[in-house]
This record gives sequence, structure tokens and C-alpha cells, in this order.
Amino acid sequence: MAISAPHVYQQATFILSAKALSQLPADIGAEIAFAGYSNVGKSSILNVLTQQQKLARTSKMPGCTQQINVFALDPGRRLIDLPGYGYAKVAQQTKQAWQQLLDSYLQTRNSLKGIILVMDIRHPLKPVDQLMLKWAAMSHIPICLLLNKVDKLNKSKARATFYQVQQATKAYKNLISVQFFSALRKQGIVECHHFLEQHLKS
Repeated sequence: MAISAPHVYQQATFILSAKALSQLPADIGAEIAFAGYSNVGKSSILNVLTQQQKLARTSKMPGCTQQINVFALDPGRRLIDLPGYGYAKVAQQTKQAWQQLLDSYLQTRNSLKGIILVMDIRHPLKPVDQLMLKWAAMSHIPICLLLNKVDKLNKSKARATFYQVQQATKAYKNLISVQFFSALRKQGIVECHHFLEQHLKS
């Protein structure tokens, strides 16, 4: 059965790509950022959540999101696609520039109300993921942790990984929710929309 996205997400519109914080929209209203390693499927998730196949650029080559991409839902609410981190084949100078941009955004953006942190369920809780969780906890920013590509594992292995991640993040239980996600199976969409509705309040 097809899942219909709430109207507001179907109307999501690309605004701009920013190489510097000064290029972002005014720091007012509310925005949710999508973060994760470069090969975990952030762009595909954005497209599934909005039912727009080409809203966010997808590619078989990791590292396509090299800037902060901004999508408007309405004048006061935005979705933010952050540069993917940890992709080794990107030039070191470029990687450092991405990291500085990411750090600056996370530390200074007042309109950031939540983070959807995407992990490949086959390789969860990598070092930078754990740093992101610690930063969010210190900053009291809620996180929806998506274990993406759940269709790549059998149910037993998926459940075991889910439990492992829950145990590893239980110290942050008041700020973090853990969800399965599969763009292929359209799994986890309702939970993501609920997180967005809960925290996209300007």
C-alpha cells in the first residue's frame, strides 16, 4: 500500500546550496538537519519522505552532497541536507572544508531543532556518528537515529543490530529515538514524519 506524504513535505522546494554559513537563509524559524556518512542514503531518504524522486541529488558515487543543501517546506520551516562525512576518497583539503562547515553549522545555528542521523544498519555507530550523538546530547538537540537499508539484513540480524544500537545509546534515551528505515520498502516513513512534525515548530 502506498504511503502518502503529508502535503507540506510534498511541497518541499530546493532553495540553495551553501558553501558558507553566511549563505544560509536567515537563522529564524525551525529546521531539521539530515546527517550521516556519505554512503548511507540521506538523499534517497529525503526523496522518499517528500515523495519527490529528484528533490535531493542521488548517486552511486558517495560524496555528492558537498555543501549544505536547503529545502523549504514553508516560509518558517526547512529541511537541511548536510555534507556527508567520512568519505576517504575525497581530497583531504575538501574533506577539511566540509568538516569545518558542518561543525560551524551544528554549533551556531539557532533554528536547528532536531537531527535525523542516518546510519547503514550493516555498519552502525561509526566514530563520527558517535561524536554526533555526544554533541547532540551536550546541546540538547533531539535525534531520530535511522538504521537505513534494513532490507539488506534478515529479520534476526536486523533485530540484533537494533538492540545493540539501543543499548549503546541508552545514555541519551531522552533525546534519541531509534528507527528502522528502508527507502525500498517504504519502511519508517511514518515515524520520520512524526519526528519532523514534533520538532519543526517555529
